[in-house]
Amino acid sequence: MKKLSLLAATVLAAGPAAAASGPFFSLRNTDFIVLVSFLVFVGVLLYFKVPARIGALLDSRAAGIRRDLDEAKRLREEAQEIYASYERRQREVAGQADQIVANAKREAEAQAAKAKADLKTSIERRLKGAEDQIASAEADAVRAVRDRAVQAAVAAASSLLAQQVGAGQRSAGIDEAIEDVARRLN
Repeated sequence: MKKLSLLAATVLAAGPAAAASGPFFSLRNTDFIVLVSFLVFVGVLLYFKVPARIGALLDSRAAGIRRDLDEAKRLREEAQEIYASYERRQREVAGQADQIVANAKREAEAQAAKAKADLKTSIERRLKGAEDQIASAEADAVRAVRDRAVQAAVAAASSLLAQQVGAGQRSAGIDEAIEDVARRLN
């Protein structure tokens, strides 16, 4: 308390009131007029409860700022949750994409193996068909050659028989051949 009174005395002694000439409580002393004006101004402010209004305005502003800070904090937490969910979703999507790629790769390999097996089967089938066609053509050629050979042999035999055997001997040769067949069959 002593320090406060000492400080107040020092401030009053060092102020402009100490520098003024003449009596302090005179209307000619500008320092006194400024002091009275200041006190009246402070009195008017107190009468109209300006400090309370300023305090209320500051309190309402502080409450508004507090609400804004709470809202910002809530929005920040919500944004962090959304961000975390998006990161989680991104990891899930990346995992799904990896699975899709792996599945596609496996399916492509399976399709390639199946296509290879189908191609091998198709080639074997075509080779078998070609071999069958070759064998058939070969059999047809052998049959055609045999038929030609038989026709040529029959023609040659007919021509030889016609030259060697006369008309009368032909019927006797036929009769002998019939009898020979009958003997062999019995």
